[in-house]
Amino acid sequence: MNPMIVTKETGAKTMPLGMTFADPSCQMTGGDLMTFADEVRGNSLFLANLVSAFSAHERCGLHLYRTAAGMTRFEEWRAKYEEFGAQTAEHVRILAELTTRLGGDPMYVSPQARMTEFSDAKLMESILFAGSVDTLTLELTTLEAVFLAEQKCHANWELLKTLASQMTDSPARQAIEQAVSEVEDQEDEHVRWAQQTLKRTLMAQIGAGLAPGIGGDAA
Repeated sequence: MNPMIVTKETGAKTMPLGMTFADPSCQMTGGDLMTFADEVRGNSLFLANLVSAFSAHERCGLHLYRTAAGMTRFEEWRAKYEEFGAQTAEHVRILAELTTRLGGDPMYVSPQARMTEFSDAKLMESILFAGSVDTLTLELTTLEAVFLAEQKCHANWELLKTLASQMTDSPARQAIEQAVSEVEDQEDEHVRWAQQTLKRTLMAQIGAGLAPGIGGDAA
């Protein structure tokens, strides 16, 4: 499976809802999802839809990192974008594996996932259709997009961690805990690097005429 694109051609399935149409072979119903993570003993349908949205956000994040790495003129930033992009590709795989272990289909694209892709596409537009702006503005806009996307990623994994902590011991809890343990430190680093780099760069620009140390030493 291409970790960046999930379409009918790659075997995706979805839930017909509103204006969404899908061939019978590509459809999933609420009944198909009612046993997802059954050991959670909660709203299985909602959880299945939510995890699908988390996967969609990771795939969009991978696309964002690939785009950022191709656009930046800062070699240090490019190295980080490529490193974090490779880790995000692995996070896509981990979420797909978790979905399978919870009894779901990793190729399922939920209504929430479609909305996630829509909002993430708007974030991508901020750097792809920037118009006539200077190089630094485009670099900062791209970094801000990464920061915003990573905050959402971090929140998604934190929610899964909280969910697992409130479950009784079971294969489902163990599956979630294992997945979180594999990505937690990396997600922390993604947010930390983006936040600190953005702050440091902004302060370096603002501090050009201020007292020595005000700009470049900000962390």
